[in-house]
Amino acid sequence: MKKILSVALVILLIIFTNPAISAQLGIIPKPNKMVELTGKFTLDKNTRIYLDRSDQEVKRVVDDFRAFVKIPMGFEIRYAGRLPQSGYIGISIDTLIQNKEGYLLMVTPEKVIIKANSPTGIFYALQTLRQLLPPGIEAQFSGKKRWDIPAVEIEDFPRFEYRGFMLDVARHFQPVEVLMRYIDLLSFYKINHFHLHLTDDQGWRIEIKKYPKLQEISAWRKESMVGHAGDKPRKYDGIRHGGFYTQEQLKAVVKYAQAHFITIIPEIELPGHSTAVLAAYPELTCFPKKFEVTPDYGVFEDVYCTKESTFKFLEDVLSEVVEIFPGKIIHIGGDECPKTRWKICPQCQERIKMENLKNENELQSYFIKRIQKFLNSKGRNIIGWDEIMEGGLAPGATLMYWRTWLGDKHIAEAARAGFKIIMSPLDPLYFNLYENEEREITPLAYPGLIPLEKVYNYNPVPLKLTGKDVQNIIGVQANLWSEYVKDGKGAEYMTFPRACALSEIGWSPQASKDYADFIRRLKINTSHLDLLNVNYSKYFLK
Repeated sequence: MKKILSVALVILLIIFTNPAISAQLGIIPKPNKMVELTGKFTLDKNTRIYLDRSDQEVKRVVDDFRAFVKIPMGFEIRYAGRLPQSGYIGISIDTLIQNKEGYLLMVTPEKVIIKANSPTGIFYALQTLRQLLPPGIEAQFSGKKRWDIPAVEIEDFPRFEYRGFMLDVARHFQPVEVLMRYIDLLSFYKINHFHLHLTDDQGWRIEIKKYPKLQEISAWRKESMVGHAGDKPRKYDGIRHGGFYTQEQLKAVVKYAQAHFITIIPEIELPGHSTAVLAAYPELTCFPKKFEVTPDYGVFEDVYCTKESTFKFLEDVLSEVVEIFPGKIIHIGGDECPKTRWKICPQCQERIKMENLKNENELQSYFIKRIQKFLNSKGRNIIGWDEIMEGGLAPGATLMYWRTWLGDKHIAEAARAGFKIIMSPLDPLYFNLYENEEREITPLAYPGLIPLEKVYNYNPVPLKLTGKDVQNIIGVQANLWSEYVKDGKGAEYMTFPRACALSEIGWSPQASKDYADFIRRLKINTSHLDLLNVNYSKYFLK
């Protein structure tokens, strides 16, 4: 009999300490360490919050959380002047927690304890607490007066320092409200970088006061393509499309992102994908002619010339960009730059001779390094797509890997050479490809299939890397290019729930990943998205 009781106790212990078999918790991304306890903490009008020290940023984070939950709860969680005996949420900074984004969260029937190294960790702990609360916490008003939080003990910190998502607003302009909503949703899943692709052949989306024609001409195209780029013949809608963000609007977006512990990464594309700029300032290319902001998608041979006037223009533009975006890195693109014009341009060929360069690939490297030197003088550094390796990678630059078909070899070489790398491969992290096979009910997308399971199972660390070189893989990013994404709802459908899988790639330990467990948690977690009216794909429910 004693033996039977012992076995029963062991089984119960496993049930209460193994997060993979819980039928209740739907936390995404999955915490590093989690032990489920018995009981629950009840949040009601008598609950108090106790801060153990005066920290204005921590108080701001907590006040934002109090304001968020006040609406659905119908009451405000007030502060306690001194530590209560029970029925409280205790929040403190603990410098013994090593990771700047890490936190400890303990929920018992008597209290909730949150400890973190920084306000960032406090914020992420509160996001986890939000996911532990009933989904009704996302409602405008519920009338519910008592809110139960399951007892649990969590020790959590991210796998990677950079966890990013890119939204292309150049191909299809998105209102500021869409950017703000993305910040809300990305921060909910502990994604900490929001990359805005602001310029491309099809549009320029940032106000530059020194060059007003960027707003007047480059921000608008006469029409957009209908159907896939490969369709013959191509068709167009005949509807003028465009828009741009004022500097004040972007500063407001930056401020909102900072409050959610998200860094905005602006991308100013160069030296290729510059047709929209050339429509306004054709003198910046090798062979000036009349250009128009193109409605077509693809790679175009007219790019920035390497003459001095081009660098003067770009330095003027970037001088205004760094005043808007306080983050330490500026994305300069660097991808898909044909060298056709450079090969026959007298000024570019003279530049090659003058700088003792071997070829046009090294000319692109010169271009990138010169822009990097300028941004360094402004206290910034550059990040670029992996083409910036061509002709020699600029020291100190961060590489964003996207060309899946090249394999891991050159990425491993860059990591061994000491360069920082963010893994962002087309396969499986380009969310502009179809998420499922039900294309008759799915918005038009880029041909190809990137299912949720493939995203989830991706490991950003190449197998060829070992030892300290692994540390040079600093993060992961998914991208949503918007050739076929016309509005915010369409963008949400392509983003979620794949962004939930992305968050787990960037945050959770590789060894703990389990797709079946992820789907179990996702089914619980998306109840929050339902009340937030997020237009996510529900294919995983089938």
